Amino acid sequence: MREKKVIILDYLPNGYSGMRKIEPIAQVIGFNHFTLLELTVTKTVANGDNIDLGNTEIIAGIRRKLQEKELTNYAKGQLENYIAQIVKSRESEFVTFFNKATRLSIRTHQLELLPGIGKKHIQIILKERRVPFKSFDDIKKRTGMTVEIEKLIAKRIAQEIAGDEKNNLFLPKNLD
Repeated sequence: MREKKVIILDYLPNGYSGMRKIEPIAQVIGFNHFTLLELTVTKTVANGDNIDLGNTEIIAGIRRKLQEKELTNYAKGQLENYIAQIVKSRESEFVTFFNKATRLSIRTHQLELLPGIGKKHIQIILKERRVPFKSFDDIKKRTGMTVEIEKLIAKRIAQEIAGDEKNNLFLPKNLD
């Protein structure tokens, strides 16, 4: 599982305090697998920049894979917003999830694991998806949901990144 494109979560021009070698560091999240990485960069980057990992003019190297608890406070605070951007850019994949989600057990449906979706909404979604959904707006319009779907999914992905969930919907269970 390799990331090809990342979003800058936080840029530290002088690295972390206490580092032996002062060098610019960027904490990033990957577009494909939502992998958290720490990069050494050669040029100034801005939070929210999209960068190709193969761009050697900007990226000197990948230092390590990060866990959510190792992110800076700023990166943690922005994580869900950047995940929502990625989800929106990959909308068709997540609409397919709504069209194909199944039961995990007799009592639990995959859709229930999304924050803010309860049994009532699940029944509406299951009924409406007989004609497959085409977009997030289509889901909202046909089900009467008022929340931004990409934000629901982003919240769930952030919970999975943090390792707080028993069942992962969007990330492999073992992130190491």
